[in-house]
Amino acid sequence: MADQVSDKAFVFGEDALAIDALVAISTRKLLTRLSDDKDALGRITRSAEHVRNMLDRDGKIYGVTTGYGDSVVQAVPASLVDELPLHLTRFHGCGMGRFLTPEETRAVLTVRLVTLALGWSGVSLELVERLADMLRLDILPLIPAEGSVGASGDLTPLSYIAGALVGERQVLHKGAEKSAADAFAEEGIAPIRLKPKEALALMNGTSVMSALTAIAMQQARRLSDAATRMTSMTCLAILGNPRHFDIRLFNAKPHQGQMQVAAQIREDLAPFAASHEASRMQDRYSVRCAPHVIGVLQDALPGLEAVLTTEINSANDNPLFDPETGDVLHGGHFYGGHACYVADTLKVQVANLADLMDRQLATLVDTRYSNGLPSNLSGATGERAAINHGFKAVQIAVSAWTAEACKLTMPASVFSRSTECHNQDKVSMGTIASRDALRVNTLVAQITAAHLMANAQAIEIRLRSGELTEDVVGDAIMSQIRAVREHSAFLEEDRPLDTELRSLTDAILTGSITLV
Repeated sequence: MADQVSDKAFVFGEDALAIDALVAISTRKLLTRLSDDKDALGRITRSAEHVRNMLDRDGKIYGVTTGYGDSVVQAVPASLVDELPLHLTRFHGCGMGRFLTPEETRAVLTVRLVTLALGWSGVSLELVERLADMLRLDILPLIPAEGSVGASGDLTPLSYIAGALVGERQVLHKGAEKSAADAFAEEGIAPIRLKPKEALALMNGTSVMSALTAIAMQQARRLSDAATRMTSMTCLAILGNPRHFDIRLFNAKPHQGQMQVAAQIREDLAPFAASHEASRMQDRYSVRCAPHVIGVLQDALPGLEAVLTTEINSANDNPLFDPETGDVLHGGHFYGGHACYVADTLKVQVANLADLMDRQLATLVDTRYSNGLPSNLSGATGERAAINHGFKAVQIAVSAWTAEACKLTMPASVFSRSTECHNQDKVSMGTIASRDALRVNTLVAQITAAHLMANAQAIEIRLRSGELTEDVVGDAIMSQIRAVREHSAFLEEDRPLDTELRSLTDAILTGSITLV
């Protein structure tokens, strides 16, 4: 069931943006509005005034009266200054690859609005208002995912927002692709004319990589919960040893995240542990050491969230204008190293969940290790068992998805390339890392979906045989099996499972299925 839309709005210019709030905005479960506070609006207005005053006084501002990047040495004639911002949006219109999803695009718009509303970027209140209108009215620029090196920020993907604001790019609006100008006209608003510095302020920042990484982080939390529940179910399915999760063991090595994972498994297995005497003293590592694998991600998440939250709530374009003094500050806040670090770390730890669940599933389908379960978890019996193959192909597919997830764990940050005439001679590659993290999450969600179906199958086989009872399985695991059955029925005769896997994968990524 979808969450209710919150009756409390996030206020740009006043509120700090947390990861949970950003994800809620991206899925339209949290409304937004621009502050009407005089001080908040005053910061934005003063920042734009500082640009105008400096232009009138000095007549020289980077990206306003000069070319961009290495072209800083190229002076722009006064008669062409007003045209320069539009050229920046146009020549960066070279993005390729898939378009960001509506959820991803809303997240990007939100993060950029937070940055511009801080009042350090030299943009007009009109621009901030129109950007807030786009988010409120769900006018979503079609943003290609590929083409950013992560410094100077996400120039190419963010150009599609800047281009939409002036009415030149395509958007998704009311379920249809159309020109931004047409979408604005339908809503009774008009495109804007970009003032000096405004295209640069919109495009020169870390909003795409930060937004995508925030979504990846929320998904990673769900996948951590999923891997924990899968461990509980696998232990039950193989009639394993629940004593591996004894609280005394984890008090002896008290990593907080590891202890939380073990506590959840211990709670899941409490009815089983009370009545079961394991036949093996020690289960294989993929079960016994699961808290030690999942716990690393759990322990990393708070620190990663703190880093990403700081990035999201920062002024990260160049140059910045002190909203109080008007001083122009040239720096490199567009560099996406922190967002890249978060995304690179996430994808490594989430891929470790893939490897863990792949090994658990391999145990379930193999009669040498499953402690009496039928080969490949086939639900067919009698002579029909000879032609049914259960989860054989699913296990092969899980191995493929695991290999791909692990392949993507190479840190993107080490692939910096000198570009733009050696002006951008050290870049973050943060946007590539964020896309990698999302892809790893999708693969691991597919693995989780397969593992959920296999675990439900294995436990039901034990229930049908009388080796387990619902009381011994416990309410939590029985409830989990019923949730799986809303997407996929018990597998008795072979059938294609792709549609069921897709449905369950989507439920895992969106959080519409509970996994704790």
